[in-house]
Amino acid sequence: IMKIAVAYDNGQIWQHFGRTEQFKFYEVSDGSVTSSNVTTTGGASHHALADFLAENKVSAVICCGVGAPMVERLNNFGIKVYPGVEGEADQAVAALLSGTLEVNEDAVHSGCHHHH
Repeated sequence: IMKIAVAYDNGQIWQHFGRTEQFKFYEVSDGSVTSSNVTTTGGASHHALADFLAENKVSAVICCGVGAPMVERLNNFGIKVYPGVEGEADQAVAALLSGTLEVNEDAVHSGCHHHH
């Protein structure tokens, strides 16, 4: 079973990974989501977020804006980061599983801005 975490806010992907207060965890088996739940970070500091995700055995993170040091921390735990993703969390996970997720590596440096 693979576990994906999405920086989460009210159904949408939260813009600032380091300030997220909730993650939605998706458990995936054979290419489809078998369960999901929303978990609060319990006010974990920026640096503790990586540890929190590692403890939860997450293998991938979908987020919008994220800093390069955080990406490196997550990578050190063997967690793959998909940055610059906007919109609905559920749709992003579905896109990742079907191989159509669009990422924006620039978001690692410039942050994430919602375009309307």
